[in-house]
Amino acid sequence: MSHTDDNNTRTFSSQVVDGMERAPSRAMLHAVGFSNADFLKPQIGIASTWSMVTPCNMHINRLADDAAAGVNNANGKAVVFNTITISDGISMGTEGMKYSLVSREVIADSIETVVGCQGFDGVVAIGGCDKNMPGCMIALSRLNRPAIFVYGGTIMPGCHKDKKLDVVSVFEAVGARANNKIDDAIPGAGSCGGMYTANTMASAIEALGMSLPNSSAQAAISNDKRLDCERAGAAVLELLKKDIKPSDIMTKEAFENAITVVIALGGSTNAVLHILAMANAAKVDITLDDFTRIGKRVPMLADLKPSGRYSMAELVEIGGIQPLMKALLDAGLLHGDCLTVTGKTLAENLAEVAPYPEGQDMIHDLSNPIKKDSHLVVLYGNLAPEGAVAKITGKEGLRFIGIAKVFDAEEQALQSILNGDIVKGDVIVIRYEGPKGGPGMREMLSPTSAIMGKGLGKEVALITDGRFSGGTHGFVVGHITPEAYVGGPLAIVEDGDTILIDAENNELKLNVNEHEIARRLEKWQQPAPRYTRGVLAKYAKLVNSASLGAVTDNLD
Repeated sequence: MSHTDDNNTRTFSSQVVDGMERAPSRAMLHAVGFSNADFLKPQIGIASTWSMVTPCNMHINRLADDAAAGVNNANGKAVVFNTITISDGISMGTEGMKYSLVSREVIADSIETVVGCQGFDGVVAIGGCDKNMPGCMIALSRLNRPAIFVYGGTIMPGCHKDKKLDVVSVFEAVGARANNKIDDAIPGAGSCGGMYTANTMASAIEALGMSLPNSSAQAAISNDKRLDCERAGAAVLELLKKDIKPSDIMTKEAFENAITVVIALGGSTNAVLHILAMANAAKVDITLDDFTRIGKRVPMLADLKPSGRYSMAELVEIGGIQPLMKALLDAGLLHGDCLTVTGKTLAENLAEVAPYPEGQDMIHDLSNPIKKDSHLVVLYGNLAPEGAVAKITGKEGLRFIGIAKVFDAEEQALQSILNGDIVKGDVIVIRYEGPKGGPGMREMLSPTSAIMGKGLGKEVALITDGRFSGGTHGFVVGHITPEAYVGGPLAIVEDGDTILIDAENNELKLNVNEHEIARRLEKWQQPAPRYTRGVLAKYAKLVNSASLGAVTDNLD
């Protein structure tokens, strides 16, 4: 078999299938449906995160077929392959949740492994649940081959007694001791319906330039989402022809655009962790302090769940995030010259975007923000020397001082909340839940939802070296670094200590004198590791600090 004139688009597949010596490879590919003509086409891997583990991903096999059709119709050869997903919502509050953040790395590793081994020339990655997205993006960065990310789409809201509900409604009902059975909050396929982590990360990736316009704002089961997949399949071949790679798109300015949009949307604290990890994979210098710097000039504009009133499906109805991005661009808050997967700049993509319809109150005008600066607040202090991340929308207040009640695991804290042991003025401290200590940095949606359900959302605070679901709201601080397991100051907090959370001065402080802190740290001993074999043990050994993105491949 000879090389084709279009071999510049077959840099990797030609090494696998061209020439007499590659006849065994072609023989095996014939068995999976290749024709002779297909060997002359660029091969595009379609990374599907389909599974029946969760409603977020149960439809993605069909979307992968749509993306494959887009590739094949544009004279490429699509090859669909699978990777894993887990369900945060199902495993929340259990030992199994420790695998959640770990799955981001497994997804990244598995996509890199398949694409690298099979010699695909480009990639379309389709993700639904929230770890899928950064996992896909980390892999696309490492591979640096022409690639597009497609979001699997948002779920439609359920309904109970004429009230629109989602899965967080059920979590909060636990704290309220609801007797009525809420069984229709999850009506079908798609990712959790507020501006939780999945919708946050989909929006961030679109703002980053790695998804086609509007990919983040489409219902999972819709013709728009099917067309998005088909267009992505065709578009990746255009990227191949133009030799546009993720490294051309995922620049420092593009990451600043992503951070800006996350702030304007009131997005999840997980976005901080994931953007740090994605930037690390892209070899772009993004730190916690970039969130602070950008947050000083970017307001929170979206009245979306969990702290607001509206669902992502309702945002889709008024135009998604494109009109918001156009307003931010016009205000000088986005870098319009960033290249995107359309082959055009962000400003070119947004040039014809119409504003939101008159009278809508879902996305506030820049002159009338919900909060004049970012809701994502990076705190430092003697409890977080390397930083912590709070989600402060202003509804909780900007300052909290209270008495520590300390728990060494999430389950202990949840039981105490449900038992009524937590009272006004308490600061719940949940430690040994960091990336190494958990291991796996579990999300604390169960205890935070129980707090809201108990009606204590404005009366108690919760701090942790773990992290929070995008569905979390209330006075909460996560990602405390260094984590307790490596001897961070969180490890020596005692019941009855006074803790200050100050979102105005960006401070997280243990009101204990330095000599006492030093004495406690000297006495502290690291607990035995919770896992000594298997994926959690490997993860604990390799993972770095949450303040660096909790990545596992910084092996220097």
